[in-house]
Amino acid sequence: MMTGEKEFQDLYENVFPVLFRVAFRIARSEEAAEDLCQEAFFRLHEKKMVFPNPEEAKYWLIRVVKNASLNYAKRKDRERKAYQRAFKEDYRVEETGEHLLLKKELKAEIQEALEKLPENLRMVLILKEYGELNYKEIGRILGISEGNVKIRVFRARERLAALLSKKDGLNVS
Repeated sequence: MMTGEKEFQDLYENVFPVLFRVAFRIARSEEAAEDLCQEAFFRLHEKKMVFPNPEEAKYWLIRVVKNASLNYAKRKDRERKAYQRAFKEDYRVEETGEHLLLKKELKAEIQEALEKLPENLRMVLILKEYGELNYKEIGRILGISEGNVKIRVFRARERLAALLSKKDGLNVS
C-alpha cells in the first residue's frame, strides 16, 4: 500500500473530508484545519510510510490530525488568554439578526459544554459526531475496545445534555 502516486491520491480524496471535519471541530478554524490536514499528508508522503491497507493509513492520519489539532487548540487558547490579559479586550457579539444571534449563541453554548467534558469523553464525541466515524473506527484510533467507545459516547452525550440543561436552567432572562 502507498507505493504509488495513484494510491496516495486515492487516499487523499477519500480521507481528507473526515480529517477536515475532525480538525475543524477541534481547532475551530477552517484555515487551521486545512493546514493541519495538509501537514499530516505531507508527513505521510515525506516519511514514505507503508501501511498494509488504506484503512490503516486512514487511522494513522486521523490520530496525527487529532493530536495536531489538540495541540493547535491548546496553543490558541493560551494565546487568546494572554492577549485578553494584556489588552483586556471586549468580545461582544455583533448582532446581525435575532436568528443568527441565537444560532451563534447555541453553537457557543454547545462548544463551551463540549470543552467542559473530560478529554476521553470529548474526543469520542468529536470523532463520532463531527468525524462521522463508527464505533469500531473510533476504537482503533483511540486504542480502546468498541464497547468502551459506545459507553464513552453514551456518557459524553449524557454529560453534554446535563451541562446544556443546567445552563438553560440558569438562563432566566
